[in-house]
Amino acid sequence: MENGEIFGFLGPNGAGKTTSIRMLTTMLRPTSGSIEIDGFDVDKNPTEAKASIGISQQQISLNKDITVRQNIKHHALLHKMPFREIEGRIKELSDMMGLGPFLNMEVAELSGGWKRKTSLVCSIVHRPKILFLDEPTAGLDTKSRHMLWDLIRKLNNSGTTIFLTTHYIEEAEDLCDRVAILNQGRVVSIGSPAELCDSVGRITVEYYDEEGKKSMRQFRDRQSGKEYMATLKNDAMMSLRKTTLEDVFLIVTGEEYSKGGA
Repeated sequence: MENGEIFGFLGPNGAGKTTSIRMLTTMLRPTSGSIEIDGFDVDKNPTEAKASIGISQQQISLNKDITVRQNIKHHALLHKMPFREIEGRIKELSDMMGLGPFLNMEVAELSGGWKRKTSLVCSIVHRPKILFLDEPTAGLDTKSRHMLWDLIRKLNNSGTTIFLTTHYIEEAEDLCDRVAILNQGRVVSIGSPAELCDSVGRITVEYYDEEGKKSMRQFRDRQSGKEYMATLKNDAMMSLRKTTLEDVFLIVTGEEYSKGGA
């Protein structure tokens, strides 16, 4: 992962995304190899490594019986922020996230999207260099998902490096500078969305055989794709289009995958 980028782990449920992020954030000890965060080995220097990171987990870990403000303050104190700085930081982040009207509400009263916003604020209150987001939009409706995407971009533009896991192809394609495709615990491909598409062929011919089964083939350019289409039967059941990250996923993993997620 490069400084300042949004780096994504894309894969279906059970591929190993959450396990990876737990190891990267010192919550799970790796069985082999080593991990460095901001120059610190997470096994040998976990305290120093933790000081550089923030994490928003897939399961939102907020105290539902206290207010949004109290949750944020609690996380600030856990990170040993000077008490005199906490209120100013809460105002700064609540203004950024639009949380101002909700600060004195109990978390239990919030919708899923606003709980996720609160979780994000708690994870960045101590100004981490790297923010880890594990399935940040899982379970959210479309409007809330796009709201979170805008906030992730805003955080990244303010200088925060972001590592996120997702099983939504659209999310990885829209947000990430680079993507690692994970399958059965292994990284099977890595690069920017454009690089990954180019690696298999930037043009895709999609067609249906006589039994109605959909097939796809990738080509380096439109002319090559058109030449292949000329060899196919039933031209009403074929199309020529740009290759997507979904196509790449299908090719490198063989998984059944739809645009909305796993």
